[in-house]
Amino acid sequence: MVVSVLEEMRIRSLGVIEDAVVELSPGFTAVTGETGAGKTMVVTSLGLLLGGRADPALVRIGAGSAVVEGRIAMAADARAAIRAQEAGAELDDGALLISRTVSAEGRSRAHLGGRTVPVGLLGELADDLVAVHGQTDQQGLLRPARQRDALDRYAGPTVAGALEKYGAAYRRLRDVATELTELTTRARERAQEADLLRFGVEEVSAAEPLPGEDAELSAEAERLGHAEALASAATLAHAALAGNPEDPEGVEAGTLVAGAQRALDAVAAYDPDLAALAARLGEIGILLGDVAGELAGYADNLDADPLRLAAVEERRAVLAHLVRKYGTDIDAVLAWAGQSGARLAELEGDDDRIAELTAERDALRAELGGLGQHLTDLRTEAADRFAAAVTAELAELAMPHARVTVAIRQTETADAESGIEIGGRAVVYGPAGADEVELLLAPHPGSPARPIAKGASGGELSRVMLAVEVVFAGSDPVPTYLFDEVDAGVGGKAAVEVGRRLARLARTAQVVVVTHLPQVAAFADRQLLVEKTNDGSVTRSGVTVLEGEARIRELSRMLAGQEDSSLARAHAEELLATARSTS
Repeated sequence: MVVSVLEEMRIRSLGVIEDAVVELSPGFTAVTGETGAGKTMVVTSLGLLLGGRADPALVRIGAGSAVVEGRIAMAADARAAIRAQEAGAELDDGALLISRTVSAEGRSRAHLGGRTVPVGLLGELADDLVAVHGQTDQQGLLRPARQRDALDRYAGPTVAGALEKYGAAYRRLRDVATELTELTTRARERAQEADLLRFGVEEVSAAEPLPGEDAELSAEAERLGHAEALASAATLAHAALAGNPEDPEGVEAGTLVAGAQRALDAVAAYDPDLAALAARLGEIGILLGDVAGELAGYADNLDADPLRLAAVEERRAVLAHLVRKYGTDIDAVLAWAGQSGARLAELEGDDDRIAELTAERDALRAELGGLGQHLTDLRTEAADRFAAAVTAELAELAMPHARVTVAIRQTETADAESGIEIGGRAVVYGPAGADEVELLLAPHPGSPARPIAKGASGGELSRVMLAVEVVFAGSDPVPTYLFDEVDAGVGGKAAVEVGRRLARLARTAQVVVVTHLPQVAAFADRQLLVEKTNDGSVTRSGVTVLEGEARIRELSRMLAGQEDSSLARAHAEELLATARSTS
């Protein structure tokens, strides 16, 4: 099932194309036309949309810039859609709009979903959108990392399960190693931190401060320092309220209030309001008596001992020292001591933690080595099956002597800390195992097997990649494939086989092919014709969808160079019938 579809590309002022729209569809689309008509500009345009290098020489002579716009339909939860939305792009009715502008001076701009984005972002999205296989532009499966991922998907659930177990152990080992490194490399810093905390905690503990003690001592010091003034004030206040025995003629406040109450009580029966005032005076008299009694007791109990004041000031100095170093007040000092004690216990337990982590790391490394070897074994078995299948495909694509193999190897390391033991060797490992996977091609008997990007000519490479993609069909998640000149150097039966395999690949993905072979074009679900106008340019009307009679005429031209040849027409009709019956 195709998860995204390149629906349309509009090309303006690019090479021979003045202004043209290429309408594509799901399935297999063939792009045909005379040599030099501009078919390859389809590949070039798509390359620009995918973040390819902007060459100002591509800009049409006389134009200020070349513009390529693409519309790709995709689900909102597709990986490319999510990445684009993270960059601020928006989907337009279920489609992602991409634009690339190249000026004649060499400047390049990219837009994604209505937002200006770095060109590099288009390259990131390319991996999840389109695989390009052309004469000079190869992407996707030529990269070893992609080859390993594709091989894992080809291998199926067995490798997926083993990879999941390996990944879990790898992540745990990474976390353990990170924590262990931190503990060991920062041992001196942590020892210094522990010494400082230990000194502080012991200093606070030796002082034995109590919550709120500093505030209480401050109030007591204030009271002791002004004891004489406080006692004198209390005595005078008591005399004013209760009278002074040494002054029999003095008038105290209590006597005055009592006299006022008696005067009102005599007439209170005649007016309720006055009776209420008399009652209030009675309350005042009682309150004055209570205050006078407390004043007498305060003066008697007031401690003016200078020795006690000295002891208080000494204790306050101790607490002030703690506050300056560890907190804003004694309560904050006690809180710091509690937190520091917990941190100190943690630091002092580092040796035990280091021993635990070291043991766990060694166990995980041993486990990872076993899981890595199992993963290698499974990949090797799948690689053999895959290589045999691709080699068989190449035999049908006019490369009968070519042989594809899959090299699975590991990079050894002398650093035991950075490697794991697999098969008695210390190898570099990563999140997907220790294996490096690379597809190799020996195109002829006796020729050495070389990486597929170096072991074949341009035309052969496209056919090799077609064979690889057909075998990987359904395993590789790229939804669109573009092949340029995949049929170079082949004809006859081999060309028919190329067309049949492209149609097979189109069952699970969108396939766009630039071709000059009618045997290939006949298998397409849709055929586009690129034509130049009399002035040598391709305009909007120069890219048309061929159907019925028009398609037969184009296939006839491709077969015999003559659209109206009866023999060519018959052959074209036969090709279409064969394609429909066998694809």
